[in-house]
Amino acid sequence: MGTYGSPRVHAALARQGVRTGRKRVERLMREAGLAGLSPRRTKGFTRRDPTAQAADDLVERDFTAPAPNRLWVADITHIPTTEGPLWLATVKDAYSGKITGRDRIRDLLTN
Repeated sequence: MGTYGSPRVHAALARQGVRTGRKRVERLMREAGLAGLSPRRTKGFTRRDPTAQAADDLVERDFTAPAPNRLWVADITHIPTTEGPLWLATVKDAYSGKITGRDRIRDLLTN
């Protein structure tokens, strides 16, 4: 159940046909030392330079492509892990939706 707190555990049990009270689930989880994870506050990683000029919007926010390899879009994502932060960079073909390139970046940013 991973990050479930007592309300979600109670709801999951109810879906499985197990009848019990939410307070009982809460008490049993507390006695077992189990607690749900609170959502972390996200910190933005973008630090904009107030003097920088914005890049031209070459696709005018239209992310559809008429054929393969005509428009690629990219993203970088931060993934917290127990071994430290992991960054995943991807390039996606807008026509097919397939990932055309990816790279894990761990040591580059932490060293």
